Amino acid sequence: MVKQKENPSLKNKDDISSLRELTLFNDDVNTFDFVIQCLVDICNHDQEQAEQCALIAHYKGKCNVKTGVFYDLKPLLEELKLRGLTVSIE
Repeated sequence: MVKQKENPSLKNKDDISSLRELTLFNDDVNTFDFVIQCLVDICNHDQEQAEQCALIAHYKGKCNVKTGVFYDLKPLLEELKLRGLTVSIE
């Protein structure tokens, strides 16, 4: 069984119920390479993870790219929006 890394942002077990998803939506504007580079730069994805997220968003319409508490996801959301990507926190 693989032990999951603890998220330092989670102060106690009650914080788990407040986990959110940073969701990337497909668009017809940005290139795959640009989206992949944004996910690497901003979300700290490795190349393969970023490529998979870009493909999922393209074919399924959206992809959850990061999980965490709202105040950790908000800066990522803002930076991705500044770069022209369509994202939300759900």
